[in-house]
Amino acid sequence: MLETAVYGGVNAAVLTAMRADLSVDLDRMAAHSRWLLANGCNGLGVFGTTGEANSLGVDERIELLEGLIGRGVPAGVMMPGTGMPSITDTVKLTRHAEASGSRGALLLPPYFYKNPSDDGLFAYFSEVIQRVGGDIKIYLYHFPAQSAVPFGIDLIGRLLKAYPGKVKGIKDSSGDFANTRGYADHYAKDGFEVYCGDDGALHDLLHANGAGCITAAANVGSAVSAQVYANWNNAAGAAAQVTLAKVRKAVTSSPLIPGLKTLIARHTGNPDWNYIRPPHLALSAEAAAKACAAFDATGVVLKPAV
Repeated sequence: MLETAVYGGVNAAVLTAMRADLSVDLDRMAAHSRWLLANGCNGLGVFGTTGEANSLGVDERIELLEGLIGRGVPAGVMMPGTGMPSITDTVKLTRHAEASGSRGALLLPPYFYKNPSDDGLFAYFSEVIQRVGGDIKIYLYHFPAQSAVPFGIDLIGRLLKAYPGKVKGIKDSSGDFANTRGYADHYAKDGFEVYCGDDGALHDLLHANGAGCITAAANVGSAVSAQVYANWNNAAGAAAQVTLAKVRKAVTSSPLIPGLKTLIARHTGNPDWNYIRPPHLALSAEAAAKACAAFDATGVVLKPAV
């Protein structure tokens, strides 16, 4: 396990609470964030895929980050998603994240243009890093199933050589543990922080000198993830990983974001959690019942909501 990681441990890819008019309910989102921090999370990945980030505008993300901080969510534990296809938007969001007190930002690659060369990606991130300046750490977001733009081992090596200490880590949501381990095997020895997006890989990644996880399932499974992290090198951690894998399987048995919102709506007793921005749609009553049954079958019982 990489013990020097800035965001080492369990990080939830935090859901974004919506109202009926599809505006963001900051009070509910902040309450959920505080609950996560009290129930196993070391950090919070806000405005990522699970948080419907690409359904949020630049100005909204700025307002929401400030709103969460104003509602008692510490800036230092948040890793905001700031990667956009536009260099200028990415720079604006990343600068704002640092000015707000965040230690790191999670950047998707420029995902509209497909099949960019490594030279093109290196040029994009060079522009972003040089324009952002400051001390904020850059974390790469590898999610080729959504972005269609992968981060190869060689590209990461180029970025680390050009910007030592600035490009600090990566979240790998490829679902391919061989790929995740490849990042750690090549660069963790130099302090590069590798986080899995797949809860099922957490225990194995910690044994490969990984830093932890940034996952959607942590919205409901963070306490189990914390057991894995705290006991990564003993039998208790291995046992907890078995349960965590069940949680992951349960939450991915239905469309991920609507399914997680269904579970949080039930947990909090607030059906407003089911509101979601199109093109995502809330689960039907039948699908919601199946999602809840799948989670209940894991045996995990959530502590009361804030």
